[in-house]
Amino acid sequence: MTCEPQPFAFGRTSAPTVSFEFFPPKTDAMEARLWETVEKLEPYRPDFVSVTYGAGGSTRERTRNTVKRILKETGLEAAAHLTCVGATRDETTGIIHDYRAAGVDHIIALRGDPPAGVGETYKTHPGGFSCTSELVRAIRDAGISEVSVGCYPERHPDSPSEEHDLEVLKRKIDAGATRAVTQFFFDPDVFFRFRDRAVAAGISIPIIPGLMLQSNFAGLQRMAGLCGASVPGSLPPLYEGLEDDAATRDLVTANVVAKLARKLEKGGAEHFHFYTLNRASLAICLVRLLGVRSFAEAA
Repeated sequence: MTCEPQPFAFGRTSAPTVSFEFFPPKTDAMEARLWETVEKLEPYRPDFVSVTYGAGGSTRERTRNTVKRILKETGLEAAAHLTCVGATRDETTGIIHDYRAAGVDHIIALRGDPPAGVGETYKTHPGGFSCTSELVRAIRDAGISEVSVGCYPERHPDSPSEEHDLEVLKRKIDAGATRAVTQFFFDPDVFFRFRDRAVAAGISIPIIPGLMLQSNFAGLQRMAGLCGASVPGSLPPLYEGLEDDAATRDLVTANVVAKLARKLEKGGAEHFHFYTLNRASLAICLVRLLGVRSFAEAA
């Protein structure tokens, strides 16, 4: 398959907008790979790039350092992930003000996973924010104008119902959230049903589909199991026998995600958020297939 820029789809006069998620590097080698990825993706002019916050707040300093470096050394808008985990209200508020002073004007507010790991019972940190809506309010009170939050097109693993998920999302919006980015999914109808329920519930902020670029199928299944994303039966045969063939897995993944994105675009999606896993090649392939040109090509 080609990754050359494609004509705009479904009568559109412009390509969709995109954003990219990175995770903070743990080693010098991983840092070099991340910055190579940032440099390769910057010409595609994403709306923003985000940097994740490790389980239990384990990457707090690395997240801050990565966000600040992106702001200093590139022309990208960097959004910092921030959670309620592992810190008091005062400590978290201090981080928010530190970001504000550094020029960050977009934070992605999340509850965060339990410090003991996904699947364990979530407990509020002593003196900490008890829920994401409280964190969103603190971020807006600090003068940050853009606050993204997460949402689950398939029920959150800790949620009793889809209706409860929407109520939680509405509370985050009431606190000041300006957009929602979905957990990854594989079936476009899952997204459309969620979007329709959200609209029916009176939710009007943009809901951005999150698309996972994980070509290791065993890793993809593990991640899906942790976040409650259902894996279609059509996917396993596509990756069967490719355990030692990373290049072909990448081609399969590009094809799968491109088909999903095209169906989402046909259904009205205008922005896509890519979970890049700090790899540029698949992200570039996907945005080009969606008709996104680099700055040099569009000039």
